[in-house]
Amino acid sequence: MRLTRLLPLFAGIILILGMVLWLVSSIYQLYVQISFTAPMLATLLLLLVIALLIVLIGAFIYYLQLFAGGSSSRRGRGKRRIKIPERKSDAAGQTLRVVRQQVDRIQDEVTKKALLQRSRELEQNLSRGNIQVVIFGTGSAGKTSLINALLGRMVGRVDAPMGTTEVGETYRLQLQGLEREIVITDTPGILEAGVAGTEREKLARSLATEADLLLFVVDNDLTRSEHQPLEVLAQIGKRSIVVLNKIDLYPDEEREYILAKLRERVTGFISAMDVVAIAANPKAVPLDNGGVFQADPDIMPLIRRMAAILRAEGEDLVADNILLQSQRLGEEARRLIDSQRRRQAEKVVDRFQWIGAGVIACTPVPVIDVLATAAVNAQMVVEIGKIYGCEINLDRGRELALSLGKTLASLGIVEGAIKLVTAALQLNLGTFVVGKAIQGVTAAYLTRIAGKSFIEYFRHDQDWGDGGITEVVQRQFQLTKKEEFVKVFVKDAIARVVDPLKEAFESEEDDYYDDVPEGYEPDYDRDYDRDYDRDYDKIPVTRDREEYPERAPLVRYLGDEPEDDWQVDRRRRDDW
Repeated sequence: MRLTRLLPLFAGIILILGMVLWLVSSIYQLYVQISFTAPMLATLLLLLVIALLIVLIGAFIYYLQLFAGGSSSRRGRGKRRIKIPERKSDAAGQTLRVVRQQVDRIQDEVTKKALLQRSRELEQNLSRGNIQVVIFGTGSAGKTSLINALLGRMVGRVDAPMGTTEVGETYRLQLQGLEREIVITDTPGILEAGVAGTEREKLARSLATEADLLLFVVDNDLTRSEHQPLEVLAQIGKRSIVVLNKIDLYPDEEREYILAKLRERVTGFISAMDVVAIAANPKAVPLDNGGVFQADPDIMPLIRRMAAILRAEGEDLVADNILLQSQRLGEEARRLIDSQRRRQAEKVVDRFQWIGAGVIACTPVPVIDVLATAAVNAQMVVEIGKIYGCEINLDRGRELALSLGKTLASLGIVEGAIKLVTAALQLNLGTFVVGKAIQGVTAAYLTRIAGKSFIEYFRHDQDWGDGGITEVVQRQFQLTKKEEFVKVFVKDAIARVVDPLKEAFESEEDDYYDDVPEGYEPDYDRDYDRDYDRDYDKIPVTRDREEYPERAPLVRYLGDEPEDDWQVDRRRRDDW
């Protein structure tokens, strides 16, 4: 236990013992005083004190044991961590079980079935234990010749041009003293020209990543193009042997020089012992008598090295390969789950952005209210979190929404969104609905930015990343400013927000005119006379008022026709 926790404990025990001693001393003095006058009462008091002491001691022992038991249980819980398997095969099996749990969460039944089938195949390979040996290298470097020599029979053309092997051919081999069967896969050559060559190289690299043991075949020193894939495969954990083939074509001195250069180039990721020289298909030598001498394949250095590796590391090689493949399968499952969650979350964002637009458009305010938008977003945050397995309550959702709303305002994104939406709508609409529509569509636009930002937040385990919330929001704003997105968004906004506003506006006008009685015509003279009398009575009685004749005519006719079109009475002018 830490010293900082022991000191308060000791201080408390000393304080309690001191109080107990003081209590005993005080009771003893009381007992002495009472014993002279009431011996019976003093005896009862003594018995009470003894019982009290027994209770205190018992309670002390009980809580001491409880404290000790709690400490041991906490230590026990601290020690109960995830047990790391001692054997690699156990680790591979445990990883496969975790992968199956991830695959079960995939909703696409076709993809789910395919991944489960792959996981079962990996589990069978782990239990059956076939060793996968993959022959990898440049085109026509002698890969097929090597397989012929290993199997002791012809399985392919040994004088073939580059690009002959188009698919991964598999063969089975049994080495003496090795219980596991060896499955050898011949891959297409790498570094071949053309589109077809590129596709064959992709297949070869894919097959190489599934190997327990990789035989990288070359016929000379490593080029940079050959070195790169070999190093990558070694870095992901592939046990590799570099095989220098066609050594019969080199003098002894040159052969040793090439071997030394190969070992130098692979230093750091392949052992020097794993660089061997062979002649899988020695070239025929013409004789003086006109005959031809064909030497036997010289592959014993490779067989001895393979046998040594497989006997010593065979179990671990199989487990390592299964572990690597299961990890890749798990990454694919996680990628599919992430894509599935993203689609679900984007549907939530799409739904809530138009809900927010409807709320703002139906209750328009002079300026976009970020806080009101954040209130609409609160439920959206809760639902997005639920999709990503994060159970948060509405208060936490409201807090996150308000925080993001303040960020939108502080970065000027609210103002930028208003300008962007205003410009887009004025190009597509008449001005009579723009004012109402801008507020609703801007709310939808801001809600979309917020929703996309929260998707990134929950995708990364409720973490905004190194750049914080500001960087995430700015990135989403830049994505939504693209012209292609704005066109689609405005088109959708017109259908979901503007057209309903138009219909509501036209419906209100129709309702207004429906309420006017049929044949109704306003009496302009009566209305004017009433207003004129009211204003005339307000003029004070002064000499100036005498200048206003009682019911003075509005127009003084100079002749039969008015001097000006406006010099007519009110009714005639309105009719005109």
